[in-house]
Amino acid sequence: MASPDVVPLKLETYIATVKNSVGTHMFRNFYALVKGKHTDIMRRGEYSCAFFVSFVLTGFSLIEKVHGTITSTVKDLKSSGWKRTKTPRPGCIIVFKAAIDDRGNLHTHIGFYIGKNKAVSNDYKKGVPRVHTYKPSTVQAFYWNPKLK
Repeated sequence: MASPDVVPLKLETYIATVKNSVGTHMFRNFYALVKGKHTDIMRRGEYSCAFFVSFVLTGFSLIEKVHGTITSTVKDLKSSGWKRTKTPRPGCIIVFKAAIDDRGNLHTHIGFYIGKNKAVSNDYKKGVPRVHTYKPSTVQAFYWNPKLK
């Protein structure tokens, strides 16, 4: 049993986990049977942004399950009490507007806001989470969960 003098700080631990994930290969692979064939649907991290975000959120009981797509992750965010906000704060989820990537593909993206116009999200070229700045014009929505206080 935990000591009554120890009070877990969920938000601080959550943000530390996000920041400490930078550079990890942990989210590179998500295997599924696709038409009977064993397939890494994340393509060694190329498509891992939703997997990364949902995996972390599931670990903190902030959504129901791990996802491989942004659409299913956002649906789970909404059903798990996350609300859109115009005022981002560290810990918010960022959903970026769809944009053409450098390969000519229309691509949506999701990550974590960590403050000062910085986010942690999966780098599709390197296949690992990284810290990056973003332009506010690239953001579709921020989501905040009141459980984070």
